[in-house]
Amino acid sequence: MNAPLVPSEVGAPEGSTPQLRLVGLSKHFGGVVAVNRFDLEVAAGEIVALVGDNGAGKSTLVKMISGLYQPSAGEIWLGGKQVSFADASDARRQGVEVVYQDLALVDDQPVYMNMFLGRELVKGPLRLLDRKRMARETQELVDSLDVRIPSAKATIKELSGGQRQGVAICRATHWASNLVLMDEPTAALGVAETAKVEELILRLRERGAAVLVVSHNLDQVFRISDRITVLRRGTQIGTRSTATTSKNEIVSMITGLQHADA
Repeated sequence: MNAPLVPSEVGAPEGSTPQLRLVGLSKHFGGVVAVNRFDLEVAAGEIVALVGDNGAGKSTLVKMISGLYQPSAGEIWLGGKQVSFADASDARRQGVEVVYQDLALVDDQPVYMNMFLGRELVKGPLRLLDRKRMARETQELVDSLDVRIPSAKATIKELSGGQRQGVAICRATHWASNLVLMDEPTAALGVAETAKVEELILRLRERGAAVLVVSHNLDQVFRISDRITVLRRGTQIGTRSTATTSKNEIVSMITGLQHADA
């Protein structure tokens, strides 16, 4: 496993333009404050883990970054440019891809059709599906990321849970020009498949992707992340370099034994 990067405690590595920058991002549902003034930077080639108990606001934050929710306040910046998303499709067009726990794959379709779902390649004046090209490009991508599946033409329902997760991550990698968001990417997997998916996530870092991972698994967080940011009851408690913090400190931040950073 590669040694982790050691960026600053608060932001992306000095001198770099972060792929993702959140400034005072907030979401209110009527009188309920789900997320209050959240700040974060994620650099290219960096994995940041977002942790917190159930109800802390993690899913709400991911939904704002991915265009499912409109922020009540604050700013989202991608690659140095301030952006706003009309919906999830708009976020994808601007280079944000999400790997959800339920994967959003079509079981009866082959891997290559899932890879190009909603973005199918066509050919000729009749705009027929270019299945051969989609299968070839899919096979090249899964090979480059060492996702071991029988074939790009295998149907999703033939694959194991880890292989399906690998396909979902490959799809996100293929289309994401700015950011990959992962929501509990190994929650339903066994030990061996979890290890394989973690290897794949680390390869995304090697390829220069900016990755934000939501995970309840602190062992996993310490294995794969460069920095850890903690949410509790909608409030950001702090952000730590993984290399210089401890599980005890992160747990105390999650549970409320440590108050939010000034």
